[in-house]
Amino acid sequence: MKIRTIAIATLSAAALVTGWQSFSGTVQAQAQKPANDFAAVPGEIGGQDIFGPYDVVKTWPKDLGTLPGNEKWTSGAGQSVFAESPDRIYVLFRGELPVIKRPETQLLSSLGASIQFPVGRLPYRDATVSSPPGAGGTGGEPADGMKLWKGTLGVDAKWEHCINVIDGKGNIIESWTQYDSILKRPHFVAINPYDPEKHVWIVDDHSHVVYKMTNDGKRIVQTLGTRDVKGADGTHFNRPTYLAWLPDSTLFVADGYNGTRVAKFDKDGKFLLDWGQRGTVPNEKRPGFMNNVHGIATDPETRRVFVNDRGNNRVQVFDEFGKYLYEWHFGNDPSDIHLLYIGADRNVWAHDRGTSKMLKYDLQGRLLYSWGTWGDFAGGFWGVHGMSVDQQGNLYVAEVDNGRVQKFTPRKGANPAYLMSRPVYSAWK
Repeated sequence: MKIRTIAIATLSAAALVTGWQSFSGTVQAQAQKPANDFAAVPGEIGGQDIFGPYDVVKTWPKDLGTLPGNEKWTSGAGQSVFAESPDRIYVLFRGELPVIKRPETQLLSSLGASIQFPVGRLPYRDATVSSPPGAGGTGGEPADGMKLWKGTLGVDAKWEHCINVIDGKGNIIESWTQYDSILKRPHFVAINPYDPEKHVWIVDDHSHVVYKMTNDGKRIVQTLGTRDVKGADGTHFNRPTYLAWLPDSTLFVADGYNGTRVAKFDKDGKFLLDWGQRGTVPNEKRPGFMNNVHGIATDPETRRVFVNDRGNNRVQVFDEFGKYLYEWHFGNDPSDIHLLYIGADRNVWAHDRGTSKMLKYDLQGRLLYSWGTWGDFAGGFWGVHGMSVDQQGNLYVAEVDNGRVQKFTPRKGANPAYLMSRPVYSAWK
């Protein structure tokens, strides 16, 4: 027994020496290896990689309060953003909110002796709830919006400056106020990247319509859907949300908050077909059954359509005729994927409102990278509802909860694989 103990001890000592040599070599090798696998900037060590491969532009854009006679007002919920170029960015806001000072921290004795408000960095105002017509999520009827909103127009909010154009320096160069009176809840703005005339498309989910406007905003040249009449056919939507195009200008409409389908139109706006049925949240698994179609993107090479089935935390992939191909799941609560983006590199970017993360997937749904953090400080996210990339690689996000739009520039030396790819703009340089 004693001899056995000695033998084991000897063996252990030898292993210790050998292991230490191996361990020491490993440590040395790791110390010399650049952090290429997870750092946004290859080889960078230390710090907090909160903003991924980007730097936030803290002074962009200028606030709506800089407009003459608008000094006491700021932007409402930031609904959507689209970069036509680095010097022409379209932004949608749900009106304006009064400028208020952040309240001093105070005890809320009615709730408990130790409860304070505001707490830390917690935002003191939820812009999407404060902005008309309120939160307005899945299942809500547009007619109820202003009834449920708890504010008073002219005091608690203004329905003005809903569509704005901003230049690269953050100046508000145009405000299409001529359309304020017809908009009920502007949800999405974009330009068909294959349209040489650069028409501007606006989705208004509470009016059940999609507007096509001239690039200068002077005329509405086409309206898809029937204003204030809901339905599910070639001339009616039920709270549509997002749009996507193919290279021949075929258009797909995500329809939507209360609709459960994708509608397809040709380049002239002629209805072709639709697909999708109402599913059962939150764990619907049947192909083609959807709840809250709240994001859509297309792959120009395969002509496949990627549909964000938000209510079931999944992406369903179809061919352009609505044939189900495959899907992937984002995970259970708090996952809340809001939108999809496919750029020139043919990867899928999504934003998770539940975790405030930008997520990169390949076309098969394999997670490749993520970044982002919650907060109301410059560079933080709260309720990203729109995102766009310009030809220089600058990233723009619109936030409904923070009530703002932000601009991010690629960090010097950033790993290109971690940047959102530049868009497919085949119709113009």
